[in-house]
Amino acid sequence: MRSALEALEELLLPAECLLCRSLLTGRDESRLVCDVCRYRWRPVRAPWCARCGQPEPQFGHCRLCADWPAALVHARSGVWLDAGARDAVHALKYGGLPRIAAELATAIPPPELPALAAAWLVPVPLGRKRQRQRGYNQSERLARALGRRWSRPVADLLVRTRETATQTALTPAARLANVAGAFQLRIGDCGLRISSEKVQSAIRNPQSAIVLVDDVFTTGATLAEAARALERAGARTVLAVTFGRALIPDFT
Repeated sequence: MRSALEALEELLLPAECLLCRSLLTGRDESRLVCDVCRYRWRPVRAPWCARCGQPEPQFGHCRLCADWPAALVHARSGVWLDAGARDAVHALKYGGLPRIAAELATAIPPPELPALAAAWLVPVPLGRKRQRQRGYNQSERLARALGRRWSRPVADLLVRTRETATQTALTPAARLANVAGAFQLRIGDCGLRISSEKVQSAIRNPQSAIVLVDDVFTTGATLAEAARALERAGARTVLAVTFGRALIPDFT
């Protein structure tokens, strides 16, 4: 169910596209992004690395996911993070518009593995300070929007053990160091109303999968570290999905 705040926001804000400011009418009045702007989002398409989804030359090994934990077997993104897609992410993360997550979720393809039928969606957690500043975790809102679309439960299985610096201006190596050891399994309620013993059993079940959800994929460092924490807890199959995929800057 939507929060009362989101319902009030929808009532008070003008019925216009957040990105191009065109008026929305009829059944589109409750939306935040018009069809034209959504059409302009550039889907990430093959050919790509079969594991991390990054377009790569069709020879040699992919360097981006070479050091990922073994449990992280599959990562995909919906669209390239440029133009209107970047503005949409900024509205979710910094603009105080969590309900735009429903628009972003429409651009994320479901994982291509049958394990999705028994999967849990796990948002990448924020640090306490950043979540207090924003009032919500944008990855959790995106995970819940996907949960409604894919009919899968959302479980807050991870917590951040420490605050980390923003990854935006860091080199790939610095990103890895920044998030090293930053996640661990949550002890206690994960939002599913089941015992911690059942959570542990489900995590270790080879027939199920955990799908990590985040807003943006840049180098995959955050997703890899989150997957490493799940792997230490016994997870065998971890997938990952994001709305946007950034063009990796040349730091050489």
